Amino acid sequence: MPAPASVDPRLLRAFVTVAEELHFTRAAARLYVAQQALSRDVRRLERELGAELFVRTTRQVTLTPDGERLLPYARRVLAAQDDLLAAFHQPRPLLADLNSAGLATARRVLHRARELAPDCELMARYESGLTGAAAELLAGRLDASFGRFAGLEPALRSGLAQQPVRCEPMAVLLPDDHPLAALPEVPLAALAGETVYAGAGNPRTREWTDLALRLFEGRGIDPAPPLPPAVGDEEFERIMAKTRTPVLAVVDFPALPGTVLRPLVDPIPLSPVSLVWRKGLVHPGLDALRQAANELARAEGWLRQPVNRWIPARDYDVMCAPS
Repeated sequence: MPAPASVDPRLLRAFVTVAEELHFTRAAARLYVAQQALSRDVRRLERELGAELFVRTTRQVTLTPDGERLLPYARRVLAAQDDLLAAFHQPRPLLADLNSAGLATARRVLHRARELAPDCELMARYESGLTGAAAELLAGRLDASFGRFAGLEPALRSGLAQQPVRCEPMAVLLPDDHPLAALPEVPLAALAGETVYAGAGNPRTREWTDLALRLFEGRGIDPAPPLPPAVGDEEFERIMAKTRTPVLAVVDFPALPGTVLRPLVDPIPLSPVSLVWRKGLVHPGLDALRQAANELARAEGWLRQPVNRWIPARDYDVMCAPS
C-alpha cells in the first residue's frame, strides 16, 4: 500500500494520546471526545498507514512494533504543529496547582515564570496534594503541579514528567506553649512519644503522608489519626487550636496564631519538591515554569542536600535525576 501524501494531525494526536494512556476511555477523556470517535480516528490512521498500531484485548491495549516506531515521529510532528500555532496565536492559559497558598516554593516559581513570560496567562489554584493533582494532569484538566514525585503510584508516574525543584527542610508546627516550642530547633529524637499530624486520611496528599510515615518509623513518633481535610486557613487554625497536635510541615510554612514553627534536625529531614506535568505537554508557560525553577534552584541552592540529612532512597534518585 503506498504511503499517504499527508496525515491529519488530529489522527496523530489521537494515536499519541492512546499510546500514552494505553486505555481508550482515558484517552478519550483527555481529548474531550467520545470513545467511539477516538477509535474511528485510530482505525483511520491505521488504514492510511497500512499498519496495525495497537494490539487490543478485553484487558489491555499495547503498542505493536509499528506503533512503537511511529510514536517518536508523531510526537515531533505534533510538537512542531504546537510551536507553529503558538508563534501566531496567543496560547491558552496554563493552569498550575500550587497545593497550598502557604507553600512558598511553588508560589515563587510561578511568580518568576510570570516575569519570564509576561504574555502568557499562568493561572494558579490551591486545591490539592500531588496525588490528587496527578489524575487531573493525566486527564488534561490541569497542566502542572508541585510535590513529591516519588510518592506517586508507578501507574501515575508513567504518564508524567518531572523536574527537581527543591529539597526543602522539614519543620514541625507546635502550639506556642508546647514544651518543645522553647527550642530554636527540634531534634527528631525529641518528638519520640509525640503524636504528629501529617495528613493521614486525606486521599489527595498520600505522597506527603507516606513521606511522614517513613520519617516516623523507628523513632517512636505516632501519626495522628485521620481528620476531615481542613479547607482554608481559618478552618486549619481552628482545628489546630482544638486538637493542639503538632503538625509536620516545611521550613517555609507560615506560622499561625498561637503556634511556632521549628526546623527539625539531627538529621535534617528533606521534603522533595518537583515540578510535574503531563508527558508530551508543549506550552510556553511550562517552558517558563521550568526556566524559573532552574533559576531559583541555582540561586537559592534549593537542590543542595546537607551532609546530616534524611531522605528516602527513591526520593534521592528522583531528585538527583537530570532535568
